[in-house]
Amino acid sequence: MTPINTKTALVLGATGLIGDRLTHRLVDSMVYEKVKVLVRKSLPWQHPRLQEILFDYEHPNGLLTQADDIFCCLGTTMKKAGSKEAFRKVDYQYPLTIARMGLENGARQFAIVTAMGADTNSMFFYNRVKGEVERDLTALNYPTLLIFRPSLLLGDRSESRLGERLAEGAMRLFNPLIPAKYKGVNADKVANAMLATTQQGLTGKHVFESDALQAY
Repeated sequence: MTPINTKTALVLGATGLIGDRLTHRLVDSMVYEKVKVLVRKSLPWQHPRLQEILFDYEHPNGLLTQADDIFCCLGTTMKKAGSKEAFRKVDYQYPLTIARMGLENGARQFAIVTAMGADTNSMFFYNRVKGEVERDLTALNYPTLLIFRPSLLLGDRSESRLGERLAEGAMRLFNPLIPAKYKGVNADKVANAMLATTQQGLTGKHVFESDALQAY
């Protein structure tokens, strides 16, 4: 008989560029019996293994974060957030809050997308916040912490971002001249990497830079 997998995955940011692709892969993979997604409104698609949880990050319910593996694809932009404080909530406070709650409820792995250049000492606010969330997630001492640092993300977005479209066009034009670490990486590759690495039995902290993600 084929063993029944009873593992549960939890996805934060399931409507984003990476989160959407990852969630589809998780439900199709047969690795997880249940894939829970924390959402503000229902997704436009359903699956027998998909469980939507309408969730308020400002008033989180820790019991709803129960899972074996947590995948964090939350992220916004300064323009969309509207302020540094609002940006920090989405990219730092929310991931860290769910990580703590998940760990208290038995989670074994936490996988998060940050950014190339994440550094607590960066002169750039965006990179500094990414570095701070990496630092404080590390301090939680998850059995397995997987950090993914993509360069410019390539792929069709549900929302229009003029700056990123222009950067993507320039990236494609000068691609042969750009060092591997700085080349744009397709969101599908990041999603593939997140699923694949969580199934490798890794322990401790592992960081995957953008050039490594190109292999997935």
